[in-house]
Amino acid sequence: MNRKEFMKTTSMIVTGGLVVPFSACGRQVLPGLVEDPGTRQNWAGNYTYQAERLYRPGTVEEVQELVLELGKQKALGSRHCFNNIADSPGSQITTSGLNRMLSVDEANMTVTVEAGARYGDFAEELHDRGYALHNLASLPHITVAGACATGTHGSGVENGNLATAVVSFDLVRPDGELVTIDRQHPDFPAVVVGLGAFGIVTRMTLEVQPTFEVRQHIYNNLPLTSVVDHFDTIMSAGYSVSLFTDWLDGNVSEVWIKRRTDRHAEELGGEYYGALAATENMHPIAGLSTEAVSDQMGRPGPWYDRLPHFRMGFTPSAGEELQSEYFVPRENAVEAILAIEALADEVNPLLLISEIRTIAADGLWMSPAYQRDSVALHFTWKQQEPEVLALLPKIEETLAPFAVRPHWGKLFTINAATLRQRYPKLDDFVTLAKRYDPEEKFHNTYLDNRVW
Repeated sequence: MNRKEFMKTTSMIVTGGLVVPFSACGRQVLPGLVEDPGTRQNWAGNYTYQAERLYRPGTVEEVQELVLELGKQKALGSRHCFNNIADSPGSQITTSGLNRMLSVDEANMTVTVEAGARYGDFAEELHDRGYALHNLASLPHITVAGACATGTHGSGVENGNLATAVVSFDLVRPDGELVTIDRQHPDFPAVVVGLGAFGIVTRMTLEVQPTFEVRQHIYNNLPLTSVVDHFDTIMSAGYSVSLFTDWLDGNVSEVWIKRRTDRHAEELGGEYYGALAATENMHPIAGLSTEAVSDQMGRPGPWYDRLPHFRMGFTPSAGEELQSEYFVPRENAVEAILAIEALADEVNPLLLISEIRTIAADGLWMSPAYQRDSVALHFTWKQQEPEVLALLPKIEETLAPFAVRPHWGKLFTINAATLRQRYPKLDDFVTLAKRYDPEEKFHNTYLDNRVW
């Protein structure tokens, strides 16, 4: 029996030296095939997937069988990416059927979840059991595996991106083998923010800490001069801080300060560096309903209901939108902000809102915050894609002196050759990905244009 024949009837679940067989059950049709997937689009509706087939496995064993038997393929999470990173010329495998919180390890302070679980699916239960994650992104609607694979983040000068909480994860390799990769594994720093290039993640184990509560304070109309003169102080005023701006009128529209009640006992006043405290809940985008936003006005609430800007069960942000995001070293934050402000006349007509956040440095090879404390300049655009794509090269050129790195899951035009200069380990990443996937099952146009 050759290896391919063997793998058709057995799968290797590797945890230490344990090997557990499973039967493929002689299926004529691969498991989880969605017979009529229809037109598959991403969350915002700006991208239509080209993959011919969509599979929705319900077990890890079914994922292994699919990965072994299919040719070109890609994992599909919550569809929140705005580009073709999750597309394939062959098949997509959605992880939406693997969405449970599996266990909490109180001794090691970890939680294990299936890869398709959205943060909002299990955060409340985790809180009820007395635990919290270190941070969340602006919306809890995204999957754990997808967020980590793209270096997605929240805010906070001491908070790393969401992948920095990963202790270990299970990966189905191209030959169907299931392997566990933990922090002691030499490939961990490359694969955890893996851009979908190594295989399909089926479960992840994350660090947790004792649960905590957060108060959220909003201030309006912060003068840009205050940002220039006091940037680090302002961004350090809470556990997580965000600045929202339309780049007009020489001010920042809103300052969102999220403070842990166990670390910041003192009250914030009615004025903050020239900005005035809001008197009602605010949406980042002026004029939109505040029904979807997390509660504000300094009222304490659990971490899972305050760290995100938006609540589960509601359409986050604007819905019909585009997004781009660019990371620069925190030491260059003020220069980068002023450089974008100089483009306000070109940026604002296409803009819904911009957000400025901080992310702590990490050692994950393809993280946009790799080896440098970073500031992310985020753009939520109107859904005018040709005009936005025409403007992005000018923004990227403006930020080029700061060795700007884009968010992998959002719109950008920087090519692989340029990114190779900005990511010290990119060549090593490509070499390792090719070793994991020599037949290029998980390769796609995105990797060709942005990484290879």
